[in-house]
Amino acid sequence: MNREIRYVAVGDSYTIGEGVTPDQSWPSLLTRHLAQSGVNICLIANLSATGRTTQDVIDLALPAYEATQPTFASLLIGVNDWVQGADAEIFQRRFELLLDRMCASLPQSDLLIVVTIPDFSATPAGAQYARGRDVSAGIIQFNTIVTAQATKRGLKVVDVFPTTQEMAHDPSLIAADGLHPSGKEYALWEALIYPVALSILRLK
Repeated sequence: MNREIRYVAVGDSYTIGEGVTPDQSWPSLLTRHLAQSGVNICLIANLSATGRTTQDVIDLALPAYEATQPTFASLLIGVNDWVQGADAEIFQRRFELLLDRMCASLPQSDLLIVVTIPDFSATPAGAQYARGRDVSAGIIQFNTIVTAQATKRGLKVVDVFPTTQEMAHDPSLIAADGLHPSGKEYALWEALIYPVALSILRLK
């Protein structure tokens, strides 16, 4: 039997699955989907929490992540940096540190999947966090950093940003809080992440 893959998910509300039950979070969906495809995998930890910034993850989640000895990981982070007004340079510096530290704990660095930041302006409650700024433009700027830094390190990036914009036209994709994705929307993300994860893990 192949050795079990120890999956650790790192991020904020979008990874912990704010607005849905734990089994509807995309890391849980991904783990089940991969297992159904014959991958020996276990989600050993979802080290995510609502409201976390890159600095919060560095301070609070990274030590726990490193202690778990993961063999596969995912990272989706950055929306709260933007909401709280972190500039692009600060975000990039923190994001690079996260990538490097997370990769260093894996058997091979390319066993980290990076997911882009969703466009929360597509939700009814999103406008209250804009503070007069263009949310989509701001998230696109941060996602450019996310994609560039991940690609520079040979990591696969899954872009969920376009999919999240569909929330503006389909209320069923939005959770009851009016801000976070519904289970249906998280499932759409997982459908994008799954083939990338499967292709990486089948090569190992």
